[in-house]
Amino acid sequence: MIKRLQSFDHRVFVWCNQTISNRAFDRLFGGITHLGGATFTILSALLIAWAAFEAWDITAYQSAIALTVSHLIVVLIKKIVRRDRPFRVLEQVKIGNFPLKDYSFPSGHTTAIFAVITPLLFLASPLPTILLIILAVLVGLSRIYWGYHYPTDCLAGSLIGFGSGWLVVYLMHVLGNT
Repeated sequence: MIKRLQSFDHRVFVWCNQTISNRAFDRLFGGITHLGGATFTILSALLIAWAAFEAWDITAYQSAIALTVSHLIVVLIKKIVRRDRPFRVLEQVKIGNFPLKDYSFPSGHTTAIFAVITPLLFLASPLPTILLIILAVLVGLSRIYWGYHYPTDCLAGSLIGFGSGWLVVYLMHVLGNT
């Protein structure tokens, strides 16, 4: 089972990192990848809190709390798992401009974007919800495209981010109704 997962991980990584590589994707993923970074996600949560309508005010705090919780989880898991990044292990990996020194599993950028958007999903209508999910998936894909992460790193990150966001929304709802 583990061999199959590693084989799948490797095949999808090579497809994203090498097979579909072109200048249009370089531009697209060059910008999108930063949407999961600390600067963008923290500023997004703060901007939503500052400019939000009353209904969104709590949601902004939920995004900020989910971002914090998910970050702590990611740091802990990275220290335990210690998975090397693909560009350190595989040959001929296309890598972005900023080779990272920390570990690969799970993807912090993917976790962060999912943590920030998840509380927003509970208030948004269907079209913005779909657009937010597509944006978050593209951030994860960009991390694979640039050689920073394996697909399972991004999948784990999306689950941690979504789970953190959902848990914060749920707990604040339960605690707010007691």
